[in-house]
Amino acid sequence: TYAPKLILLDISDINCIRDVAKEILNCYGCVDILINNASMKVKGAVQSISLELDKKIMDANYFGPITLTKAILPNMISRRTGQIVLINSIQGKIGIPFRAAYAASKHAAVGFFDCLRAEMEEFNISVSTVNPTFICSYHSQPPSANWEASMWK
Repeated sequence: TYAPKLILLDISDINCIRDVAKEILNCYGCVDILINNASMKVKGAVQSISLELDKKIMDANYFGPITLTKAILPNMISRRTGQIVLINSIQGKIGIPFRAAYAASKHAAVGFFDCLRAEMEEFNISVSTVNPTFICSYHSQPPSANWEASMWK
């Protein structure tokens, strides 16, 4: 067994994900199970959400998990074993009003991991997506002048 190691990671910061994956692999040698369980959401009408915020949601919910997965994947492929799990959302299957950016990012993630599942079968790597219905999340309440005022993390 290995002593646990805490590594802080902002999944929306794509530039640091590869370094974190490298640090994990250097510390433990391999990853047997990767669970992608980070998310960010915003509630608002399409016309009221800035493109900047749309991109931040996409970075956290789509590019973050796929960047981390791609960084860990070569190690799993070389060992011909591993399990990758995406904790996603029912909104990755069904969109609802006032959640366009969130639903779009979750749809994209489902599409990516569905394709990955088919590609990884030959390497004995299991890829699963879990799409729970609505869950209670932590809601940050920064000052209302901040665009993150309606951000859920």
